[in-house]
Amino acid sequence: MMRETLAPLRIPSFRFLLAGRTVNALGNSFAPIALAFAVLDLTGSASDLGLVVGARTLVNVIFLLFGGALADRLPKNLLMVGSCVAAAGTQGAIAALVLTDTATIPLLIALSAVNGMVGALALPASAAIVPQLVPADLRQRANGLGRLVFNAAAIIGAPIAGIVVAAVGPGWGIAVDAVAFLLAAVCFGLVKIPAPVRAADAEPVVQARSNIFTDLRVGWSAFISRTWLWVVVAGFCVLNATWSGALFILGPVIADETIGRRAWGFVLAAQTGGMIIGAIVAMRLRLRRLLRFGVVCCAVLALPLLVLGINPQLGLLLASAFIAGVCLEQFGIAWETTMQEHVPPDKLARVYSYDMVGSFVVIPIGQVAVGPISQAIGVEQTMIGAAVLILLAVAGMTASRDVRHLVHKLPEGGSKPMEELPA
Repeated sequence: MMRETLAPLRIPSFRFLLAGRTVNALGNSFAPIALAFAVLDLTGSASDLGLVVGARTLVNVIFLLFGGALADRLPKNLLMVGSCVAAAGTQGAIAALVLTDTATIPLLIALSAVNGMVGALALPASAAIVPQLVPADLRQRANGLGRLVFNAAAIIGAPIAGIVVAAVGPGWGIAVDAVAFLLAAVCFGLVKIPAPVRAADAEPVVQARSNIFTDLRVGWSAFISRTWLWVVVAGFCVLNATWSGALFILGPVIADETIGRRAWGFVLAAQTGGMIIGAIVAMRLRLRRLLRFGVVCCAVLALPLLVLGINPQLGLLLASAFIAGVCLEQFGIAWETTMQEHVPPDKLARVYSYDMVGSFVVIPIGQVAVGPISQAIGVEQTMIGAAVLILLAVAGMTASRDVRHLVHKLPEGGSKPMEELPA
């Protein structure tokens, strides 16, 4: 059983992809904690924190569509390398500003926006590259392994980040993220994308080069023609905005006043620990209604928000965050596997980009708005309202017949991989 679970690791390029994502995740586990407390140390304002985080997300959303079109045109691994190098530069600049006490909110907003842009140009490539490296019968396990090591790196990084930020300041935490981006760029540079197999007697196909806006229209058609796809994306438009605003903006504010900064790092680590267990479970699932199961599991995300709003005790927060992490991972692996099964490979990056834009487009609004809303109606009421919105979003997604009845193509045997597996 373990040998089957680890089968994707026999593919060398998948191993390098996994290594790059792991290093990136380790560094990025420092970033939200360090940046949040850097802004709070600077102004003490949840609204300012929302502006900084929201600026990155807004620019990220704006450039995601172009990233999807580029990823379907250019080598995906090279896009990922370039993005990591540029992201290292922006995070290094933010770290320098914080460490030298020269940071200002406008500068942090500007650098975060640039970081969001370079991340957007490679994010669809990172999501769509797996089908080019891994055969169809191994993809659910490959997606599970990817999320497993990603979350394992985060669970190691989050408590360390909390300790580093508490001990030596948030600037050093952001510097760790910058170095991690450089190491990830090296790993992605070693990923080799196999050439598509063509019959020996086949004539070479010459395709007219379309412009990028035509590519985007084709991607939109592929996206909108699948009801299950746009219904789930619409639901996550609400869910992601609510979750990110409540957990990552108000969460640190509540933690600062109750359990403390170091403990908040352990709460985030508990959520990631749940995601690790969830990934292990999800890799072994053989469900015909895989997408429906994943969507229903998302209702549990309301639990930690209710705890934060009603009774933010460390034990309850650790438990609720862990359970939410287990359930979140059921959706994550189900969604990636479903996309890779039901969307043509030549359109996958563009469809991923529309998925990402639709899911993320209101996140900046949620991040910016949650501060003023909590000031107007109170933090507890805001958190409870956020939990209710998550439950309504899940109910809306499961109301769709296409979401409830989409069939997962269960593997019934091996298939020849795109890259030769060593014996």
